Amino acid sequence: MLTKKQSELLRFIHERLKETGVPPSFDEMKDALDLRSKSGIHRLIIALEERGFIRRLPNRARALEVLRMPDSSTPPELNRNKKFEPSVIEGNLGRVRSLPASPSREEDDGPRGTVAIPVMGRIAAGTPITALQNRSHTISLPPEMLPQGEHYALEVRGDSMIEAGIFDADTVVIRKQDTAETGDIVVALIDDEEATLKRLRRRGASIALEAANPAYETRIFGPDRVRIQGKLVSLIRRY
Repeated sequence: MLTKKQSELLRFIHERLKETGVPPSFDEMKDALDLRSKSGIHRLIIALEERGFIRRLPNRARALEVLRMPDSSTPPELNRNKKFEPSVIEGNLGRVRSLPASPSREEDDGPRGTVAIPVMGRIAAGTPITALQNRSHTISLPPEMLPQGEHYALEVRGDSMIEAGIFDADTVVIRKQDTAETGDIVVALIDDEEATLKRLRRRGASIALEAANPAYETRIFGPDRVRIQGKLVSLIRRY
């Protein structure tokens, strides 16, 4: 499945090739998608190529070939300027309220005495990958594992947080919030395109996303390039 930005870029390249026979430049793609940098376009191009939608022709500048289009893709004009938001909560799904005095408690959409948390796809604990917005299934957790608020879960891919006890194939539970303190492990959205799981550090006016693995470098961004999508509150591991 393509993200909104990937689908938007694929359609833009396809339409430009149909009109002129020449693929757009990176600057044209950046302006069309309203991105801040060409590095964001580069990541989208790589993602489309890895998924088999386009091919970069060797030894030719600006040489792109569209191999296929998704079966159903939303026109890009409907997606323009929409940002990633894990709008994952429907009704009481994933919501924890104040616990009643009675130990007997039931939440909607989950077994008696549990809270149903939607699993929204995968999150990178390594080189940033796209965080999916599609709910795949739910997991049920006891309410004592969760603080109050709205929650969603993501499957971890990568090893950059292993020294924080977060391993590849773990499932992290995230409380939906847009602020965090230095030292929190957060879902951070970079340039409205790529999401990653990292420890947040504030360095003056800048934001550092810090790995918990010495093999990975700390990445530093201006505050306008990073948006907090939630804070890690729990972790699930299957053996």
